[in-house]
Amino acid sequence: MEWHVAYDRVKPYLFKIITEDGFGTGFLFAYNQDHSVAALATAAHVVEHDHAWSKPIRLGHYESRDIELFSADDRVIWVDSDRDAATILIPRVDRFNLPPSVLPIMDATRYKKIGVEVGWVGFPAICPHELCFFSGKISTFLPGLNCYLIDGVAINGVSGGPVFDTLADSTPEIVGVVSAYMPNRRIQETSPGLLKAQDVTSYHEHIQRIRSFDEAKAKEKEAQKEMDKPTPSNGCTPPSTQN
Repeated sequence: MEWHVAYDRVKPYLFKIITEDGFGTGFLFAYNQDHSVAALATAAHVVEHDHAWSKPIRLGHYESRDIELFSADDRVIWVDSDRDAATILIPRVDRFNLPPSVLPIMDATRYKKIGVEVGWVGFPAICPHELCFFSGKISTFLPGLNCYLIDGVAINGVSGGPVFDTLADSTPEIVGVVSAYMPNRRIQETSPGLLKAQDVTSYHEHIQRIRSFDEAKAKEKEAQKEMDKPTPSNGCTPPSTQN
């Protein structure tokens, strides 16, 4: 397994996602049919706050070093909070020098075996301007949570980065997305823990929904209007007081 080859091949897909509160990692994982919309995967907690409050985010494409500001009107974000998964849709994919095709994604009905070595990349806070590589072995898969626990680290800023295995020709195959680092706090001092990575279930579901940017934006606005509707009164009145 040639990890340096896989690292070089995954670089063109990587983005730094900069929000009001910090930054995380994301990567291109899908296009719509006519390539007018690009879909970026990340962890929900990276963008959830800015999405809920319609705040702008910056997307920095690592290989081209291009950085663009996206207002709430310029992007669509689909959030799956239960799985800590999010997809960012952006129009005009020619605005970044993106690859014409995407990396293969593992079948959502399967999961990697225990003991398989995987790699992941992201922008750690201790070295925020460089794309760093990490690797470790899968410790277990938790079917009820759709996630892997991996014998490795995830530093702040790496959340949302791709977790990948390699195919026979060292092409990266997306296995999951970095979600969190779970340190061992069962003793007085914090000991090394495990990386938590969500599997690709949410992203396969999102791929099926990508048609056009205008359609996605219209549906997002409809959903926002439903959320903003006032809660109906239950008819309760304050109890009367008696002297």
